[in-house]
Amino acid sequence: MTLVPDLNRRAVLRMGAGASATAAGVWALSGLLDPLEPRAAPQPLAPAPFEPSSADGNLPNRLSGSFISVARGGVSTNWVIVLPPGQNAQSGMLRPVIALHGKDGNANQMLEIGVEDGLAKLVKEGKPPFAMVGVDGGNTYWHRRASGVDSGAMVLEELIPMLSTMGFDTSRVGFLGWSMGGYGALRLGAILGPSRTAGICAISPALYTSFTGSTIGAFDSYDDYVQNNVSGLPALSQIPLRVDCGTEDRFYLATRIFVNQLKKPPAGSFSPGGHDIDYWRAQLPGELAWMAS
Repeated sequence: MTLVPDLNRRAVLRMGAGASATAAGVWALSGLLDPLEPRAAPQPLAPAPFEPSSADGNLPNRLSGSFISVARGGVSTNWVIVLPPGQNAQSGMLRPVIALHGKDGNANQMLEIGVEDGLAKLVKEGKPPFAMVGVDGGNTYWHRRASGVDSGAMVLEELIPMLSTMGFDTSRVGFLGWSMGGYGALRLGAILGPSRTAGICAISPALYTSFTGSTIGAFDSYDDYVQNNVSGLPALSQIPLRVDCGTEDRFYLATRIFVNQLKKPPAGSFSPGGHDIDYWRAQLPGELAWMAS
């Protein structure tokens, strides 16, 4: 999998520990009239100035902000971007990996799992850098719901174009997600397709073998389940794929069935562990290294 291009330009701007810059974008409210119409990217404001690091520059940089999402019904949607040490948005056109949170999570879940330390270690090991991007999606399972809210469209039609306006290389992006977000990563990566998706890493994905066996609220109806089922999607056999799941995880059986139906075995493993942050933290270093490969 090729996620990060050759970087000939290096960043000279660094942020101190705990420093952050914020950006915000606002949509035209007329877009709320028909959320299915193509949407232009939210226009972020220029990042606020920040102080150069007084340390040795080995700490990741972090940007955060929000935009009004038409796809999510006009709600304010927070985003967080973690950049490797010594990088900024224009550092050799960094490519982003979109990190999708699980149920009851938010844009900050990737920080809790340890993405900042993970990116810093990759740089120390000489691996190609990339950015990690978290965003609020609510408990919508990253697809269009009967209410009209569509967090999946928010990612593809609002967040990714916004990242492009900020200087990131979005010609090909990666997806990584936990639980509900693992399912979302598979779905959105398949929709974006092999030409635009560099790789998908699904961790403990919330997969189900039937609608009746699914978590209440995951799908609106049987038809919704069928239309958004990721099993059998041809694109997932053409995109570099990694799947990790604990053998004590409640989604283990459905995930095993999903992996078995793929034409090409994915990277990753089924190893001892449950559906919890301890398992996710333990798997993260290998997953980030895979995304950088």
